[in-house]
Amino acid sequence: MKTINPFPTAGYAGPETFCDRQEETKNLLDAIQNGRNVTLVAPRRLGKTGLVKHVFGKLEREKRTPTVYADVLAAQNLADFTRIFAGAVFGALDTSLEKAVAKVARLFRSCRPTITYDGVSGVPTLSVDFAPDRADATLREVFSYLGRKDRPCAVAIDEFQQVSLFPEKGTEALLRSYVQSVPQVRFVFAGSREHLMRDMFLSSKRPFYQSTQMLSIGPIARDAYRTFASRLFREDGRPLAPEAFDWIYDTFDGVTWYVQASLNRMFGRRAMPCDLEGARRAVVELVRENTYNFSRLLEEYPSGAVRLLRAIAREGHARQPTSGAFLAAHSLRAPSSVAVSLRKLLDKEVVRKDERGYFVDDRLLALWLRDNP
Repeated sequence: MKTINPFPTAGYAGPETFCDRQEETKNLLDAIQNGRNVTLVAPRRLGKTGLVKHVFGKLEREKRTPTVYADVLAAQNLADFTRIFAGAVFGALDTSLEKAVAKVARLFRSCRPTITYDGVSGVPTLSVDFAPDRADATLREVFSYLGRKDRPCAVAIDEFQQVSLFPEKGTEALLRSYVQSVPQVRFVFAGSREHLMRDMFLSSKRPFYQSTQMLSIGPIARDAYRTFASRLFREDGRPLAPEAFDWIYDTFDGVTWYVQASLNRMFGRRAMPCDLEGARRAVVELVRENTYNFSRLLEEYPSGAVRLLRAIAREGHARQPTSGAFLAAHSLRAPSSVAVSLRKLLDKEVVRKDERGYFVDDRLLALWLRDNP
């Protein structure tokens, strides 16, 4: 029987394929078990969602604590949020969808529960229908439903920063009041847009100010990740060359998704050598597959922004993109026009900034820009 690839690139595949994060797991478990709500902040692709689901799996297996996970990235307003959140709560806290539907129909006045089936997989899911002007009432009933549970539970709301972008005024204050109304529920507010999350929870003018324990995660430690990957390759009868792993790790600054995607390719291609050559082939394959997407992305930006993006990609990290030396090195125009392009790229999160300077957020895009003039 073919070996299942132990380097998943989407979703959480269980503790057997979850690498390290021992300290982060301990901290998040400790907060939840001791009655503290948590704000978990991490850049995209570092494994924030995997960590939450890993911890929630432990809570369910070891502590018999019910958990709810809701990803609200797609929510554009309070009604969207309410539909996603209500479906997650009802689908997780009852033993069957049929029982959940019956209970919601009996207890709720503002919405109508329905079961829908995926057209491809046939998997049933629970959703709720309500008039847009009843979103607030439905949300209040969902929190009331959570409050009726006879034992503590843990709720994670992923990409929570979306709430700050809703058109409805006072959404944050509304949610804060509902969270306070269910003291037996522990909340994890997770987000990847760091400046929005920190403003929400660290600004004294915002409703969630200092209401949670702040946690953040960085890349998995190199040695722990190498040991983990080497063991999985060795168990499959193919030793992984340490220099191959280190090259992948350094190429992507240790960002989890890119390391996982590269190892997934190497593991899945049995004819691919597990050495430095194989690592480079895997990464070239990943970059090449995204050529069309990257080309279309660049069409959305003016030529000045594209030139700046290429310059930042060549630098890796650009400390002062508006400096005379940087402009001269990359044949860029006036500092004012570069500053305008930089703001646009930052607003769209195509470029981000850390302590080393400005960099292209998508590491595969950065490689493609660097190698394709």
